[in-house]
Amino acid sequence: MRNGQGAARAPVLQFTNCRILRGRKLLREDLWVREGRILDPEKLFFEERLVADQQRDCGGCILAPGFIDVQINGGFGIDFSQATEEVGSGVALVAQRILSHGVTSFCPTLVTSPPEVYHKVLPQIPVKSGGPHGAGVLGVHLEGPFISREKRGAHPEAHLRSFEANAFHDVLATYGPLDNVRIVTLAPELGRSHEVIQALTARGICVSLGHSVADLQAAEEAVQSGATFITHLFNAMLPFHHRDPGIVGLLTSDRLPPGRQIFYGMISDGMHTNPAALRIAHRAHPQGLVLVTDAIPALGLGNGRHTLGQQEVEVDGLTAYVAGTKTLSGSITPMDVCVRHFLQATGSQILDQQEVVDITNYK
Repeated sequence: MRNGQGAARAPVLQFTNCRILRGRKLLREDLWVREGRILDPEKLFFEERLVADQQRDCGGCILAPGFIDVQINGGFGIDFSQATEEVGSGVALVAQRILSHGVTSFCPTLVTSPPEVYHKVLPQIPVKSGGPHGAGVLGVHLEGPFISREKRGAHPEAHLRSFEANAFHDVLATYGPLDNVRIVTLAPELGRSHEVIQALTARGICVSLGHSVADLQAAEEAVQSGATFITHLFNAMLPFHHRDPGIVGLLTSDRLPPGRQIFYGMISDGMHTNPAALRIAHRAHPQGLVLVTDAIPALGLGNGRHTLGQQEVEVDGLTAYVAGTKTLSGSITPMDVCVRHFLQATGSQILDQQEVVDITNYK
């Protein structure tokens, strides 16, 4: 039986003494992996006649897929919305640091900025596979500038934009090429937004609804045009009302296209969303919930003043505000803490709907 690493063969890693989630049950099993792919141990042994090259004792811990963070603005002093020559190295640093918080893939997120920032930054953030060097980059999330002035939150009003006569041309003129863009957040009540939604989805880009004063009808029409996601549910949108629930109403809407599922991001940092709101959303539509951090460059740093794109942010304890205001400005809570807070707030068990595995694995 061969067990050495051949010249042309990638090593086989065996995880021992671990618990794996299978069919809503935690089973004690070993796991064999090669080049990031899970192997069938019987085929490995009987067909390839191989055993593991390396072993890792998990000490009885749960072994699960990594988290995906589709909304993270930076961290550890790195601001993705700053137009510098070092954007690529900054993304790499964040990618490396968030591994320790369980994140293995992410979407670097740019907040509302002037066109020259997008033109400078976007070419420096290519899609990239993850590995020991850092989490993979799935593509960029562009949050703004096509959002509501009333619900702009921490986004600078001076750089907000609307769609003009040639709507999608305005998008390209603002952002530049969209080859590495994965998600665009926009307000569906903006004129000609449906043309933009259709054009973006035709390019394989996920359209997310957020920073918006849209009523439920406008939100449903946006989904009918191709939108599939909601940016940080409950935050920066009209509050739920029993006569018109607004964007929140999409979670139980019966006017979505057949087969279309709506997903929604939730910031479970203990500051942005009350535990009762977390429970309401999760119980209404558990299959669509996607935890996000909405982390800002101050993630991993201490109290004081930091940046978020064109804004100055002040961190006080566990909360970040636009400097001189009480407007929340992203989060400073890492993903693993958000997951723990979510499980505690909702009373969910690890086995319930496989939250630990699937809660941030938005496809």
